[in-house]
Amino acid sequence: MNSQAAEGARNKKKGSGTMSQHVSYRTVKVDGLTIFYREAGPKDAATILLLHGLPSSSRMFEPFFARLADRHHLVAPDYPGFGHSDWPDPKQFAYTFDHCAEIISHFTEVLRLSRYTLYMQDYGGPVGFRMALAQPERVESLIVQNAVAHDEGLGVNWKTRRAFWVDRAANESALRTNLLSLATTRTRHVGSDPNIERYDPDLWTDEFAFLSQPGQAKIQSDLFYDYRTNVESYPKWQAWMREKQPRLLVVWGKYDPSFDISEPEAYRRDVPNAEVHVLDAGHFALDTAADEIAALVRNFVGSSRGGLQARRTA
Repeated sequence: MNSQAAEGARNKKKGSGTMSQHVSYRTVKVDGLTIFYREAGPKDAATILLLHGLPSSSRMFEPFFARLADRHHLVAPDYPGFGHSDWPDPKQFAYTFDHCAEIISHFTEVLRLSRYTLYMQDYGGPVGFRMALAQPERVESLIVQNAVAHDEGLGVNWKTRRAFWVDRAANESALRTNLLSLATTRTRHVGSDPNIERYDPDLWTDEFAFLSQPGQAKIQSDLFYDYRTNVESYPKWQAWMREKQPRLLVVWGKYDPSFDISEPEAYRRDVPNAEVHVLDAGHFALDTAADEIAALVRNFVGSSRGGLQARRTA
């Protein structure tokens, strides 16, 4: 192959979004805590702030880096108590969603991220919506992937979880089994997907090893007890979406055992122009549908950025 053909092949490969991308694994001090994050892509490109779920970390977004970092700036932090960020003692640190959102907002300020698309999965929803309502001028668009903002979106698994909110002491043991056991950790990935051979068992065994570390049960119980404040906030988030009509992409794994399949259309009721895609995937849809989701995100963020630039120059 001559040099011109080789260059063309390289450009074609780059344009496909499938080439290997350099990922940096960094830490930064935020409010006295060490916050770990993964970062890739050109810093002058559109930024996607990737907010993870339970019991994962920024690691869940690894499939995106090879697929999107050629054209997008990707930043994926670990919340306090998760992944490689600090795990402060719950006696000294309030594990609440308000506090997590405050820390991640300050994280964006330390990194000088003034504008971004929020990609919110699971716990990323309550963290991201708090950030969006507090500083809407920073948010170019929203991407929701199996994160709930409507009470009816909480599935049958939430009976035990709601009882925990009513009487924590009486239901703590049942909650920990329901939320943090190995069986639940596996089910959170596989759900009702009949094609279980598509799932790497390391996904849930690694997460269960994380949940089994000293102090994790207390950290996760504290944070989940605060989840009741998310449910109380749903009407406020819905009203914000109805008023602001943000650019919204909803990507939903239909085999999710935790969240109801009605939730994607609930978002469309709030934002009629929302782009909604229901996929053959589970709660962590990137497990099996990374190529499809990356293509949807690439198109959505690209069109969002183009619209933003047009408005600025109009």
